[in-house]
Amino acid sequence: MALLKIGEASRQSSLSVKTIRYYDEIGLLTPTVERSERGYRLFRPQVLQRLAFIRRAQALGLHLNEVQQILTVHDHGELPCGEVRQHLEAKVVEIRQQIEALETLELELEGILSGWQDQPDAERLEQTICPNLQGL
Repeated sequence: MALLKIGEASRQSSLSVKTIRYYDEIGLLTPTVERSERGYRLFRPQVLQRLAFIRRAQALGLHLNEVQQILTVHDHGELPCGEVRQHLEAKVVEIRQQIEALETLELELEGILSGWQDQPDAERLEQTICPNLQGL
C-alpha cells in the first residue's frame, strides 16, 4: 500500500497538519509513521484508523496520556478493550463528581441571587466592592 504524506493524512482524517505533527511528536503515531530520505513524514494507511480512534477517544473526554496508554496495549498486539473500559468508567465517575460540584455551585448562586439588592446600603460601599457577592 502507498504511504500517505501528511497533507493527505490531514485531508482524509479531517485533522489539521499541525495536530497530526503534534500527535507524532508525542508518540501517538509511532508505529504508523516513517521518514523519507529527506526527512518528510510518510504514514502507513493504518494511521487513518489510529487518528479516528484518537479523535473519538478525545470526544469522549479521554486525555492524550490515557489514549497513549490504550494505544500502547494495542501496539503490543493485545486488544485494549479492557483498558478502554477502565478509562471510560473512571471518566463517568469524574463526570458525576463534576455534576455534583456544579449542582452545589448552582445552589450557592441561587442563594446569592435570592437576596440580591441592586442598591445596597451606601455605608457599605467603602467596605466592599459588591456587598451582594461578598456577604457583608
